[in-house]
Amino acid sequence: DLSHVLHLTLSSLAATLTYDTLRFGEFEDFPETSEPVWILGKEYNALTEKDDILSDVTSRLWFTYRKNFPPIGGTGPTSDTGWGCMLRCGQMILGEALVCRHLGRDWRWARGQRQREEYISILNAFIDKKDSYYSIHQIAQMGVGEGKPIGQWYGPNTVAQVLKKLAVFDTWSRLVVHVAMDNTVVIEEIKRLCMPWLDVEGACCEPEGAGELNGCPGGACALAEEETALWKPLVLLIPLRLGLSDINEAYIGTLKQCFMLPQSLGVIGGKPNSAHYFIGYVGEELIYLDPHTTQPAVDPFEDGQVPDETYHCQHPPCRMHICELDPSIAAGFFCRTEDEFDDWCMRIRRLSCNRGGLPMFELVDSQPSHMVSMDALNLTPDFSDSDRLERFFDSEDEEFEILSL
Repeated sequence: DLSHVLHLTLSSLAATLTYDTLRFGEFEDFPETSEPVWILGKEYNALTEKDDILSDVTSRLWFTYRKNFPPIGGTGPTSDTGWGCMLRCGQMILGEALVCRHLGRDWRWARGQRQREEYISILNAFIDKKDSYYSIHQIAQMGVGEGKPIGQWYGPNTVAQVLKKLAVFDTWSRLVVHVAMDNTVVIEEIKRLCMPWLDVEGACCEPEGAGELNGCPGGACALAEEETALWKPLVLLIPLRLGLSDINEAYIGTLKQCFMLPQSLGVIGGKPNSAHYFIGYVGEELIYLDPHTTQPAVDPFEDGQVPDETYHCQHPPCRMHICELDPSIAAGFFCRTEDEFDDWCMRIRRLSCNRGGLPMFELVDSQPSHMVSMDALNLTPDFSDSDRLERFFDSEDEEFEILSL
């Protein structure tokens, strides 16, 4: 109707003003360097491919603080300003996985262009309302089970654990979200989770309607049903501590290499009230999306379309020196097929053989005897376990910080 048209027009005008002002005012600030720019497994030349860099960054889903959404839990907060930044970073890293899953890594967003149904379905999974798969409402309420009251800041480990639980309900994407604990990725464990045909209970049964939703008439970017029956697409999240109060410089080279892997989903991390979603690097600077902007909550139109300009960062990406990174992070990777996971394993092993850098985590074939798999036991850590993990992985814990003085 007329109000929708007017809203779209005004949103487009505001986005254009922001885009033009920043594009021609600040984009020159992007370093004029011959060093390669790496963004989520893609390499760019800063001197000759600035438009391509900006297009790639703009196409990532950008989730920020929002205000005036329905109260969380019916009577809770109507804004996440000041406490939801890591939750938004969790949404961004998972949003990137869904884009890769349904649209492909090479998909690009264009303002004002009618979008594919898969893209609209992805956005609807993050809309700020209680019945969206990965909404701030779902993340905040699921976090209560991890010992985090609604409105409390999360660390990267907590948000990873919550996303793992929420993904179970997303029958459209059919992802396996695996959180690798103790700095260890166990190949056998992941293959068991991602290959449902190994399950004698017959876990590979098709969810009703899933085949229709996964259709990709324009090409082979969405997985075929028979593929997902053999391998459920993997989102691998690895919570890490790369130092005490500051990042250990011995990890810097390895961290950079992670952004060069084609399976990279980036890194989430940060201190309380300053979490960021890191998507790449140039030289000694990390490139990131910043959730610390409060925007009004968005309501989808009656036809299901979503006014999406505010879900894409249409100005040059933020940058920070890599030594400023808080050591508490979670690295993410997406493997849509078993071959991609095998390729990732090969690349990680190759990295661990390189001299001059510390590996950030260990890749092993089978479960070490000293480790107990929560997935294998089908258990959720109780509050004390969750609290213990937070003390190690997440920087907001004061007791841990005392040790680093």
